[in-house]
This record gives sequence, C-alpha cells and structure tokens, in this order.
Amino acid sequence: MTASRLALRRLPGDYAVCRLDAAAAIPAWADGDGFVSISRSAEELSVLCRSERVPAEVRQDGPWACFALLGPFAFEQSGIVLAVIRPLSEAGLGVFVVSTFDGDHVLVKAHEAVRAVELLAAAGHRLS
Repeated sequence: MTASRLALRRLPGDYAVCRLDAAAAIPAWADGDGFVSISRSAEELSVLCRSERVPAEVRQDGPWACFALLGPFAFEQSGIVLAVIRPLSEAGLGVFVVSTFDGDHVLVKAHEAVRAVELLAAAGHRLS
C-alpha cells in the first residue's frame, strides 16, 4: 500500500479535545470506549476521548469525527499523514492529528465529516 492510497475507518461517536493544567492528574473520565490519547507538555495536559465522557466544566473543543488510518506503518515510511491531510487542508478543513506506535488518527470537526469522506474518496483513499 502506498502513502497515496490508504485505508481509513471512521470510529463511532464524537470526540472532544480537552485542555487541563500541566500538573493535573490524568482524569478517570478519560478512559473508556473509543480512541483515547493523553499528552503532557510543560504547558498542558491534553486529553482526546469520546465527548460524552467529558464533564461540562472542562475546557474542550469539539465535537470531532475521528478517522483511523489502517496500519501499521513503518516509522521510516514517509507521506502517510500528508496523503490524508493534504486534500482536507486544501479544501479548508481544519484537522487534528494523533499518532500512535502502529498508526495515525485524523480528526475533523463533526459537521465536516461528510465533506471529509468525499474529499478522501476523491483523493483515492478507501473508507470503511
């Protein structure tokens, strides 16, 4: 499979990207069904998870639709993420990207998910 034609799967549900204080403990609500990503920097603790688990008082952005790139991909394989984000970005859609050991996840605003599917299919990607 080349980087120009990839297989993706839309994950069920809506997602939220949350920002907590850098020193905050990882919240229990973050874990559960769906894709979860937790990143800590000197400035913040970011949590990506299904939006229905996020308490209303937490600073968050969403809802997002999540597309999993079906890997795994070798670390030295280039152009994987670019092949997916290029058609979305060129059409003016904002993206949020999270990488894991075996693959990548690309999120677009939920209200733009249908348009994202159309753009990805037009770029030659397979969606399931």
